[in-house]
Amino acid sequence: MATSSLSRRDFNVLEKIRDPESDPTTGVIIDPNLPKDPIITDASTYEKVAQKERDILLPIQQLETQLAGLKQATLEPVEEYRKCISSLGQLISEHPRYASARNNRAQALRRLYGDMMLLPGRPDPRALIQNADDAERSEAAKTALADLDEAIRLLTPKSLFASVSPQAGKTLSLAHTQRAAIYHMTSKSLQAEEKVDMGSRKESNWARIDFEEAASRDFASGGRYGNEIAKGLAVSTNPTAKLCGQIVREAMKKEYGPAFEM
Repeated sequence: MATSSLSRRDFNVLEKIRDPESDPTTGVIIDPNLPKDPIITDASTYEKVAQKERDILLPIQQLETQLAGLKQATLEPVEEYRKCISSLGQLISEHPRYASARNNRAQALRRLYGDMMLLPGRPDPRALIQNADDAERSEAAKTALADLDEAIRLLTPKSLFASVSPQAGKTLSLAHTQRAAIYHMTSKSLQAEEKVDMGSRKESNWARIDFEEAASRDFASGGRYGNEIAKGLAVSTNPTAKLCGQIVREAMKKEYGPAFEM
């Protein structure tokens, strides 16, 4: 019986079928010689801003160690996160184009209100605040998504093939992955005909499939900038890719036998 072999191009084509948004030519180029932040390019200014941010985040890092049971409890979680959000807000007002602070404020809001904060009456069981009213959660969601939108806008290279610094790449990966997590959890709990109330934001007009597709795109971008978990989730959460992947796997198993795995 004749055997068949697949070329690199064959695998790229199959990957494109399995994941319609994949592109083997668009890997991110990381350049450690670039300024750490593409907006705050003066090294001295950047270090001062970044140190302020580290000082703000230090109590939160200590708190998470405490919550993990690795340290004696001395801090009150909700109060500390509220302080962190307030301090990050002050830093953002002073440096509105510093993307990392926006990414971290969004993360703090997610920790307080969870990834289901777009949905009224459905608190996330993992959120630190379980009794927030719908208006409070909605405002938190708007702030978090606006921060992530802006962080991504500020750091995304103008050209698909432009280089990014390691720091910018990491923040982009985190921002895309955070936004994906919010969209993904919303899609899982949103009813078929239900809409979310996000005011003038685009998500107010989205159906469940829109949240699924947006989550998949953001997971893919998070993976492109270095988050391997996000890269894997990009396909598993893409409704089109899941169907295509199943069809391709079945076809390849018929062609190459049950040992074939993609």
